[in-house]
Amino acid sequence: MSAAHRIRVLLADDQRLVRAGFRSILEDEEDIEVVGEAATGTEAVALARQTRPDVVLMDIRMPEMDGLAATEAIVADERLADVRVVILTTFDVDDYVYGALRAGASGFLVKDTEPMELLHGIRVCARGDALIAPAITRRLIAEFASRKARQPEPSPRLNALTEREREVMGLVGAGLTNDEIARRLVLSPATAKTHVSRIMTKLDVRDRAQLVILAYESGMITPGWLS
Repeated sequence: MSAAHRIRVLLADDQRLVRAGFRSILEDEEDIEVVGEAATGTEAVALARQTRPDVVLMDIRMPEMDGLAATEAIVADERLADVRVVILTTFDVDDYVYGALRAGASGFLVKDTEPMELLHGIRVCARGDALIAPAITRRLIAEFASRKARQPEPSPRLNALTEREREVMGLVGAGLTNDEIARRLVLSPATAKTHVSRIMTKLDVRDRAQLVILAYESGMITPGWLS
């Protein structure tokens, strides 16, 4: 694969050995190029603006600025609209998962993820999809529902959706892939994908991860909804 088509990755982690390990894995791949390393959240934001990577592998716990704040800064920068952030952490905890996705991350992986899963996640996010396993979305929904002090907030934006689109969005929020949505609604995978793309355009969200957040923050899905 030519350099022009390689996936450009920025590594952000405060541990040098962790960054070296990731770099070793990624540089063995012909379609991936590491364009920089950051040891703090502040450095991650600055290097993202300088190198314009396709994907940032972002640790959560870093000095100066943590990974969630750095993710928010990157997502908020219009010049970095095409940059996708994958959160990497040793802490597989609901609050971190929710916080990462709420901050605008396109994916979430724990650091002991197998190399093949890491590479798959980078490629998935680089093409604009979200890396959210159904198991993670189920935990997120349960965690959100348990926060009794916080009530769902219906979003006026959802009024722009047709009934079919609302149905598809609910299934996206429940963690189903396009193929699974197609089977459940008896559609072709291409039609399911078109629905998802149209929904994202109507709601002005950057990727599938943000659809998931909107789906359960608005009360569209709740625990047991997909039973």
